Amino acid sequence: MSTQSFFEFSVDRENKTIHIKREFNAELSLVWEAWTTSSILEQWAAPKPWRVETKTMDFREGGYWHYAMVSPEGNKSWTRYDYQKIELHKSIVELRGFCDEDGVIDPNFPRTQCTNIFSESDGKTLVSMSAVYGSSEILERMVTLGFTEGMKVCMENLDQVLEGLK
Repeated sequence: MSTQSFFEFSVDRENKTIHIKREFNAELSLVWEAWTTSSILEQWAAPKPWRVETKTMDFREGGYWHYAMVSPEGNKSWTRYDYQKIELHKSIVELRGFCDEDGVIDPNFPRTQCTNIFSESDGKTLVSMSAVYGSSEILERMVTLGFTEGMKVCMENLDQVLEGLK
């Protein structure tokens, strides 16, 4: 049985920010686990046929998630999320950036400050995400290159993963 989940996507060009709200039909602790455990992230954080491959996961303030987005042909694009602040089952603030295979951040690509806020009501979890981009140009690239569609697909992937974890 499939039901349509709440999904809201908006762009604030003045503040170079994308806001996303997505509801999941799962308890907060399960959504939190899916958001913070590399083996589960790898199951949903890429739109198929792409996949995610974790090199390092150190989920703590000062730690980071270093992973590759792997194309169907096996090409890898590396990203690193540096965890700035974590409030258990409430919020994650991370600084995202493209990097190389060794985790060295690309200095030519401004980093993105992301805040993820988790809340639960009646057994459902709402995740509110805000991504503040380092430049208007990068924000426009994200908006025009299919970020909205990619996020929708990833969130649907997460719905399936959560259903399997229940």
